Amino acid sequence: MSRSPFVANVRQYFDAVCDDVLGQLVDGEAATLNLSAEETLFVRFNGNRVRQNTNVEQITLSLQLQRGGRTSEHSRSLSGQLAQDVASTAQLLSRCRNELLVLPVDPHQVLIENHGQSDSEFEGQLLAPHQVVHAVVEPALGCDLAGLYAAGVVIRANRNSKGQRHWFATQTFFMDYSLYNGARAVKGSYAGSQWDSTAWKANLAHSKHLLSLMDRPLQSLKPGQYRTYLAPRAVADLVGMMGWNALSAAAWKQGRSPFKKLADKETSLSPLVNVTENFGLGLTPRFNAQGEVSALATPLVVNGELATLLVSSRSSKEYGLTTNGADDEEGPRALDMAPGTLEEKDVLTALGTGLYLSNLHYLNWSDPVSARITGMTRYACFWVENGEIMGPIQDMRWDESLYDALGTKLLALTSHTAIDPAVETYTRRSLGGSRTPGALIDQFTFTL
Repeated sequence: MSRSPFVANVRQYFDAVCDDVLGQLVDGEAATLNLSAEETLFVRFNGNRVRQNTNVEQITLSLQLQRGGRTSEHSRSLSGQLAQDVASTAQLLSRCRNELLVLPVDPHQVLIENHGQSDSEFEGQLLAPHQVVHAVVEPALGCDLAGLYAAGVVIRANRNSKGQRHWFATQTFFMDYSLYNGARAVKGSYAGSQWDSTAWKANLAHSKHLLSLMDRPLQSLKPGQYRTYLAPRAVADLVGMMGWNALSAAAWKQGRSPFKKLADKETSLSPLVNVTENFGLGLTPRFNAQGEVSALATPLVVNGELATLLVSSRSSKEYGLTTNGADDEEGPRALDMAPGTLEEKDVLTALGTGLYLSNLHYLNWSDPVSARITGMTRYACFWVENGEIMGPIQDMRWDESLYDALGTKLLALTSHTAIDPAVETYTRRSLGGSRTPGALIDQFTFTL
C-alpha cells in the first residue's frame, strides 16, 4: 500500500489548526496541542463469515493552556472541516481560559517547554479493502472463526507555543481472533505492518493444532501448586501488571507501588529477568503528551534488580527525581522482556508434568504490597504428563506473587519471543504493546 493521503491531509490540517490557536495566545499564556487521528477499516467475523464492517475516520484534539501557575486541559472530536474546526478550537481555548480563572495555583505544575522536534512515518503493506475477506476467510475454511480485523493509519502529533513539533504516523493491522469447537476455544492474534498470507496460514495452523488438542479428555485438577509453563501471550498478561503502578515512581513515593520492596532493594527478582522500555519495537511514538522524547531504550529491570522506575516530569518536580520521559500514568508503553535459552521444541520436555497455559485473564492485584496477582486460566490450557499433553483443564483461579513467579520459582525463559500488540479499540485504536518470552515456573499456585 502506498502512503495514505490521509496522513498528508491530517498533517496539513493539524498545522493549520495549531497556527490559528497558537496565534490567539496573549502574553503570559502557553499552550500544548495533541492530536490523535486514525483511518481504520474494521471487519468483524463470526462463524468465519463477515458480520460487520465499517470504515472509521476520526480526529481528536486536546488543548492544554497554562497561565499564572495554573493549567487547564480539554479535548474534543473534530470534523476535519477546517473553518468549522478553527471555530471549535477557539471555543476550546475560551473554555480553558475561563477555567483558569477559578483554578488554584498548582505547586507541581510542569511548565510547557520546547522539547525539540521529531518526525516518524512508517508505511505498511496492508491488504486492500476488497482483499480482506478472502485473505482472512479462505485459509480458515472449515473453522468456526470469530474475531476482529482492524487496519489502517494511526497518527499522534504534538505542538506547543514554544516551538515544539512532533509527528508520528504508522500503518498497521491486527487480526484478533478465536477458533471454536463448541464451547471450547483457542485464542490467537496476528498483527504487523505487512500482511503475509504464509504467516497468517502458519498462525492459523498453530491455533488449529491447539484446538485439536482440546478434543482430548477434560482434566479436573485440585487446587495446589503445579510446575507451570506460561506461553509468551500468558507472560505478556502477567508482566502487563507492571503497568498497574508497579513501575510508577509516584506510586513508589506514595507507598502504593507493588514493587516498593524491589525499589527499596529489600528483595529482587530472578537474575533471568531483564525488562526494558523499548521504543525500538516501533509500537508507539517516543514522545509523550508533553512532547518529551524518551530514550530509545530504558532498562527497567536488569538481572532481577530494579534499574529505574518510570518518572514523569510531574513526579520529577514533586519528588526531586530525574524524569525519563514517562507519561503521566508512568506505565510502560513498549515493554520488552529479554528471552532466555529454553528452545520452543523443548518446552514440553522441560515442563515434564504440570500445566501448559496459553492465556491468562481477569488479572488484578490480590495483595499489592507483596506484588501478588490473582487471575484465571483461559482458552488453550492443558495438563501435561511426562512431556505429553493429556487434555485441556477446567478453568482454574491462580494467585501468585511476581516476586515468586519471576523470582525464586522462575526456572527458565524461552529463546523465542512474541509481540503482543495493543488491540483495544475503545474510542480509538490503541498504540503500544509488549514483547515477551515464555516462562517455566515451579510451584505456581492455584487456589480454585
